[in-house]
Amino acid sequence: MGDNKELLTSNVPRTLETKSKIMGFELSDVLFLLLNLSIQNLIFGGTSMKIPMVFGTSLVLGLMLFFFKRGKPDNYIQHYFEHLLSPIVRPANASDETYKPLLKGGTNE
Repeated sequence: MGDNKELLTSNVPRTLETKSKIMGFELSDVLFLLLNLSIQNLIFGGTSMKIPMVFGTSLVLGLMLFFFKRGKPDNYIQHYFEHLLSPIVRPANASDETYKPLLKGGTNE
């Protein structure tokens, strides 16, 4: 047992909270693009418009998602649509529908 008093270290990932992404897209975006691809293929698969409609719309949607979400946090589109669908005016004195006072004995039944 020598005088070697070095601290044992190991490499760890710097971002443990990073979401899974495929080619820069969140998994929900990839699901949306694949859903579009399959629906367009179902509609236009047997026609001469297959290439422009199936691959063209998926490419345009992918590019729109890429540039629209650039520099935005995860789940930005979901939160954006929740914001658009939420009421404009929220009353401060509205009753809380889910609130139930705690009964004696510590349980609500």
